[in-house]
Amino acid sequence: MTNPKPRILFMGTPEFAVPSLELLAKKAYPVVGVVTQPDRPKGRGQRLVASPVKEAAGRHGLTVHQPEKVRAPEFLEIFRTLAPDMVVLVAFGQILPKEIIDGPPMGCLNVHPSLLPKYRGAAPMNWALIRGEQKTGISIMRMDEGVDSGDILLQEGTDIEPGETYDHLHDRLAVLGAQCLLRTLEGLAEGTIRRTRQ
Repeated sequence: MTNPKPRILFMGTPEFAVPSLELLAKKAYPVVGVVTQPDRPKGRGQRLVASPVKEAAGRHGLTVHQPEKVRAPEFLEIFRTLAPDMVVLVAFGQILPKEIIDGPPMGCLNVHPSLLPKYRGAAPMNWALIRGEQKTGISIMRMDEGVDSGDILLQEGTDIEPGETYDHLHDRLAVLGAQCLLRTLEGLAEGTIRRTRQ
């Protein structure tokens, strides 16, 4: 008897988050909704542009929510109605309230592009390049109320290639992040994941 796949609420915004959402859809995880930042004006015409995650969700026929603030009562009501087993967050861009972090029975997972506890917070890929690091990677973390301070569920490192650009590193880590997320979900289902405190 295999464990049923958890019902996931996915929260993400930029291109970095797209491979994770695509892989969840491809592997038939039940994504009960996708939360992304509101469309923003862009360019000289200030035309409203959807986030890459919203566009990806549309390709898979997933329901999209775009709250200005996830802590707003209207969105928390939607969150309670969706009642996900788990939240998966990848570069979302808003601080989550305690109710969302602690609400789902299987917790709130974050795909973070650094080997935590190094480079917590914003722009971890930029900092790894600026500081001349030779190695970086992905951490899958069970979120708590701190900034990138929750328990590590899985980590995988990768060498930074000599002269590697931000764009190239970003794309590699986006794909690696999706693969690590999938391995974490499978490991949680099998009971093989051990939480490690930072």
